Amino acid sequence: MFVEIITPDKKLFSGEAKSVKLPGTDGSFGVLKNHAPIISSLKKGVVKVTDEKQVVQDFEIKGGIVEVLKNKVVVLAE
Repeated sequence: MFVEIITPDKKLFSGEAKSVKLPGTDGSFGVLKNHAPIISSLKKGVVKVTDEKQVVQDFEIKGGIVEVLKNKVVVLAE
């Protein structure tokens, strides 16, 4: 699936990923390929992106929103 993490200043990540773990306001949750469409608010925490080679990248955010639709994950973060 394709993942983008965007802040007001710059794009932190853009590329393919196997999974994404997000700090939702009601608890953390994960997204895999073919996940149901969802829009959720995010709290301060770490977004973990795992690629096909099992390499994990962490991105610290102060909050934001995420949209998952048709194997595309877009995180608008502060």
